[in-house]
Amino acid sequence: MARPDLLPQDARARGRGSRADGTGRPAAAGKQASMLRKTYDWCIQAAGKPHASWLLGGISFAESSFFPIPPDTMLIPMSLARPDRAYHYALVCTLTSVAGGILGYAIGALLYDSVGLWLISLYGYGNKVEAFREAYAEWGSLIILIKGVTPIPYKIVTITSGFAGYNFWLFLLFSCITRGARFFLSAFLLNRYGPQAREAIEKRLGLWFGVLLVVAIGGLVAALYVM
Repeated sequence: MARPDLLPQDARARGRGSRADGTGRPAAAGKQASMLRKTYDWCIQAAGKPHASWLLGGISFAESSFFPIPPDTMLIPMSLARPDRAYHYALVCTLTSVAGGILGYAIGALLYDSVGLWLISLYGYGNKVEAFREAYAEWGSLIILIKGVTPIPYKIVTITSGFAGYNFWLFLLFSCITRGARFFLSAFLLNRYGPQAREAIEKRLGLWFGVLLVVAIGGLVAALYVM
């Protein structure tokens, strides 16, 4: 049985009782949840599962090299469900994101003509290859540090770092710094303001999802015009 604190607040409210209409069906608050709500509920409840860290780490690893969905989509609801574990989840995301970044670097360095070029082209960078190389020659460290914190897809940074031949050990160091800063900042905020944030998000889940979507799209657009 799921722990009560791992259930979304509206689900706990329904569990305490809800009105029904004349047909015996639950009122609006008890109707079948939308796909968004179901996904959020699943992430909340996943925080109490033994495999939670493995699942989060897998998504974080994949996102740094090829997967399109950022780990924040799981890190945030899981940390809202377990604010006391927020720093643990941030550490998992940092380590696995850096590990995935190594795979991305290897794709760029060893498999660019096949896998790397396809992934870069998927994000609209196919015609900017030489610009990448020149930018990394002069600003490689700043590119990794700044873009690793932003919503810009980190896989673009990792693959192009390998393709441009950027120093691997510096890449590893800067990846640890920038990814750690991003995830631990989120953990700090969620650990400190978790209950208040959870209440606000669950009341306006669609709105906050829209904000997250805008930020993600903004990162993609910035990646096309800034990098």
